[in-house]
Amino acid sequence: MEDLTRGSLSRHLIKMAIPVAVGLFIQTLYFLVDLYFVGRLGGIAIAAVSSAGSLFFLILGLTQVLNIGCASLVANAVGGKDKDRASHIFNQSLRIAILATLVLGVLGYGSAGWIFTVLTADSETKRLALSYFYWFFPSLLAQFTMTVLGAGLRGTGIVKPVMIISMLGILLNILLSPILIEGWLTGLPLGVVGAGLASSIAAMLSLFLLARYCKVKDRYLTVAPFSVALDMSTVKRILNVGLPAGGEFILTFFYMSVIYWALSQFTSQAQAGFGIGIRIMQSLFLPVMAVAFAAPAVIGQNLGAGNTARIMQAYRTTATITAILMAIISIVCFFVPQLFVGKFTQDPEVILVATGFLSMAAFNFIPAGYVLAASSVFQGLGNTLPSFYSSITRMGVFALPVIYLSLTQQLAIQEIWYLSVFSVYVQALMSYLLVTRALARISKVTKL
Repeated sequence: MEDLTRGSLSRHLIKMAIPVAVGLFIQTLYFLVDLYFVGRLGGIAIAAVSSAGSLFFLILGLTQVLNIGCASLVANAVGGKDKDRASHIFNQSLRIAILATLVLGVLGYGSAGWIFTVLTADSETKRLALSYFYWFFPSLLAQFTMTVLGAGLRGTGIVKPVMIISMLGILLNILLSPILIEGWLTGLPLGVVGAGLASSIAAMLSLFLLARYCKVKDRYLTVAPFSVALDMSTVKRILNVGLPAGGEFILTFFYMSVIYWALSQFTSQAQAGFGIGIRIMQSLFLPVMAVAFAAPAVIGQNLGAGNTARIMQAYRTTATITAILMAIISIVCFFVPQLFVGKFTQDPEVILVATGFLSMAAFNFIPAGYVLAASSVFQGLGNTLPSFYSSITRMGVFALPVIYLSLTQQLAIQEIWYLSVFSVYVQALMSYLLVTRALARISKVTKL
């Protein structure tokens, strides 16, 4: 267990962010390697894998319900020196994760055909998207239990073992991608099926290693998810904290779905260009995301210990670091987006869409970084509803005009990017107002 209620806040943030960043980097390296080999199959394959991969955000949103709920409440219990309560919350989260895996498995495989009819531009893209999804989906289902195991450890201040295990799984994924996609060594290329299969094999290995670590090595949290019945009061607390935060990622899935739906009116190359652009953008966001992922544990422990001044300082430090990093990234993407795109495709139409998206998205990187910083504060405080409110505001500002314009007139691709940028600024302003109010309330309660 790492005590985050003492010592330098900047040092704690950086110390926790570095291994998280390394893990995210390795994970993104997998995405890029996967994208590289899928890109060699052609624009339709990129569009198919990208549209199917958008479901990752839906699963990410659902897993974040448990991730944020578990990590925030465990961190709060650790800050209050209540080991039994921390283990109880952890095991209740594990039980929810197992149940969610079973339910989502049935729903996902049962509705895949309808989903890709809506999201894809043509029948061939749909066929490839389904082929990829059927083999990729097990890797998504494994995320529920893996997320809770990692969240429990992170709530106690432990992140390095999770990072190492994630790295091993992703390195295996990277190794398997060319073997299964192009048939290296085996002479049996599986195409998009191989891409999905590589992800699922790697995820199962990571799940096994992480479960073994928690069971054998960790001495703070007791792993016994089936030893007691579900405690509905604890489940409710986990969901109350996690649902709004998870809702943010679910809204991201709907945001992506709206874009893929709007782009389906053009060509599969347009969808492929957006798919490449969004993956590159996510890769560049890694350092910012690492800082934002580290902050809730710091804030949560200090909330449990009643250290209001350290909470305020952690917020300011997180916001400053994210703004500086995002400023650097925005400059690169605005001036030289082609530096990244050309590595994954030679299709002129795909390149045009991807570079146009990145150069325009560069204008919203700094406010997007602030949104991540504000969200981390709400997670640490155990009240993620404000983040959800700002996210749903952004979704409304973006999606409603896009849907209306798509149904009533020919919508230009650039107009989609303009609306997206504007919606992020609206979200950042709302996040600022909400986080300022939340911190003022915390300060007032402490003084009383």
